[in-house]
Amino acid sequence: MKVVIAHNLYSSAQPSGENEIVEAESRQLAAAGITVLPLLRRSDDIAALPAARKALLPFSPIYNAGAQRELTALIRRERPDVLHLHNPYPLLSPWVVRTAHRHGVPVVQTVHNYRHVCAAATYFRDGHPCHDCLGRRFPTPAIRHSCYRGSTAQSVVMATTLAVHRPTWRSVDRYVALAPHLADHLKTFGITDEQITVKPNGIPDPGPLDDSTGDGFLFFGRLTPEKGVDLLLDAWQRHADGDAGTLRIAGDGPLRGRVEAVAAARADVEYLGLVDHTEVVPGLIRAASVVVVPSTYADALPTVILEALASGRPVLGTDVGGTPYLLGLDPAHQPADPAPGWVVEPEPAALAEALAMARLRAAPLRPAARHRYQTAFAPDVLLRRLIDLYEEVAADTATATNQDVR
Repeated sequence: MKVVIAHNLYSSAQPSGENEIVEAESRQLAAAGITVLPLLRRSDDIAALPAARKALLPFSPIYNAGAQRELTALIRRERPDVLHLHNPYPLLSPWVVRTAHRHGVPVVQTVHNYRHVCAAATYFRDGHPCHDCLGRRFPTPAIRHSCYRGSTAQSVVMATTLAVHRPTWRSVDRYVALAPHLADHLKTFGITDEQITVKPNGIPDPGPLDDSTGDGFLFFGRLTPEKGVDLLLDAWQRHADGDAGTLRIAGDGPLRGRVEAVAAARADVEYLGLVDHTEVVPGLIRAASVVVVPSTYADALPTVILEALASGRPVLGTDVGGTPYLLGLDPAHQPADPAPGWVVEPEPAALAEALAMARLRAAPLRPAARHRYQTAFAPDVLLRRLIDLYEEVAADTATATNQDVR
C-alpha cells in the first residue's frame, strides 16, 4: 500500500508536538511495510522564499499552485492508495483534498485542532472559550477580533479560506478524530458519523517503569492562558511555600514574565525555561511524581499526557477537551479502573485542593498510568487500526469507481 503523508510542519519558533507525532507515525508506517510518500512543507522555509513566491503567500491557505502541481506529479508517478492529510496551513492548502479526489485518491485527515471552523484553531479568545464563528457561513468575528496571528489582514485570508473550503472539508472520505469531543466538533459543520473514526495519537514506548516514584509536579507546555499556567500559579499560591511540594515549569510564551516572577519569589517553584522536547522532557517527566495539565480550553489531545502515562506518571488535569478521555475518566468511552489521574474544574480553588490530594496519592497510580498507555496509546495498538482504516477507505473508493464504470 502507498500513502501520501501531507503535512505543513509548524515553525520551530512555535514548538508543536504535532510535528513529532506525524514524523513518528510515518516511521512506524514505513516499518510496517507501507510505502510512505511525503508531501511536506515547512513554515521555517518561508523566510528564504524568493520575493515573487512571498508575494503569493497571503493566498496560500486558499490555494497553493506549487503544492497542487507537486501532488499531481506525485499521484501520476506513484499511484498512491490514500492521501493522509494533517495540517494544510499555510503552504499546502485544503485544496490538496480536491486535487487528490480529482485523481481518484481518497483522503483521510487527522483532526489536531478546530481550524475547520475557528481561525485561531482553539475556540479560545481573550482569556476565555469562544464559539462566535460556530455555525456561520462566513466567520466575521475572526476578522473583528484579529484571531489569526493577531493580524486583521491575515484573519481576512483565513476567514475566507474557511468559507471557501467548507465544501472541501465535507468531501473528506474519513476523519481521524483524536478524541470524542473532536468528533462532536466535526459534526457541527455537517460531517456524518460514517466519515469519522475516533482514534487517538500514540507515542513511542520510552521503556518499562523504573523504581523511581519521582518528586513534585511538572508543567510542560506553552506559557499561554489557554494552556492554564496562570490557573496553575493561582492555585499553587493558595498553598504556603513548600506545603504542596515542588513545582517545575518548562516552556516559553507570553506568560513567561509571570512564571519567572513567581519562581523568584518562592522556593518551591522552579522555572526551567524552554527545553528540548525530545531530549529533556522524558527525563523531566520521570523526575516528577505528577504531571499537571491545567488547560482552560478544549485542548485536542495534549501529547504531554501520553508521555506521562507512558512513563508511569499520573496526571492532574482539568475536565475540558480530551483530558478526561485520555485518562479514562469519560464514562461514555471505556472508563479506566483505576484511572491514572484526576480531573477538576478549571478553577483555582478546585485545582489547589487537587494538588494537595495528588501529592499524597500519586505513587500507587504509577502502574495504572503505564497500563493505560500500553492498552490505549502504544504504537502497536494504534498502528494496526490506522492501516485497517487506510485499507477500508481505499476499498470503498475502488468499489465506488467500479460501480461508476459499470
